[in-house]
Amino acid sequence: MTEQEAIEQLTNYKRLQARMHLLSNYSVGAGITVSRLNEDDQLQELHRKLRRLPSYMYLSKREQKLETVAHTYLQGKYPSGIQSQQRAVKVVGYDEEDTKLLQELRQKLAKVMAARGYDERADLDAVLERVAEYQDIQAELKQIDDVLTAIKKYKPDYERLLRIRYIEGLTAQETASKMRIAERTLRSWRTKAISEYIRLAV
Repeated sequence: MTEQEAIEQLTNYKRLQARMHLLSNYSVGAGITVSRLNEDDQLQELHRKLRRLPSYMYLSKREQKLETVAHTYLQGKYPSGIQSQQRAVKVVGYDEEDTKLLQELRQKLAKVMAARGYDERADLDAVLERVAEYQDIQAELKQIDDVLTAIKKYKPDYERLLRIRYIEGLTAQETASKMRIAERTLRSWRTKAISEYIRLAV
């Protein structure tokens, strides 16, 4: 990390916070927001566990039939969006039984879409993109906070300088005044503070 990259990371802190706030309130339908989806770790953990188990251990016989017909007609192509999945499911199968199962599968997908408040403009793909962006910003902000917290433990003045000068966006003169130090001292500390930040951020 260069000095310029470190400064840009710090000066972007508040912008990232604002973007994260907007994303957290983005509605995905049925009163559910991106932040709520992101916090639902238990559901994600359950999905991870289920994916490692054979489907017969958690699906009923009827659901296993639906799974089989889905695998047969999707032919290895599994779109992530609910609407994309519904479009990928054929209306007519090779025989009458397959056709009934396919129609039942399409009806189940339609119910999921209705329950989640999706319309023609909304798709799970867009929601997943926002959740991913939310998680990336969350991780970046945490990394900045972790580095500054580490610096504060042994050089509290450096941590305070970085927050005031770059995160709060005060000028050098304003920062020196707020910290009650000479501008010459500020210049010396600034160089050392950024060096410490870079060393820990790597």
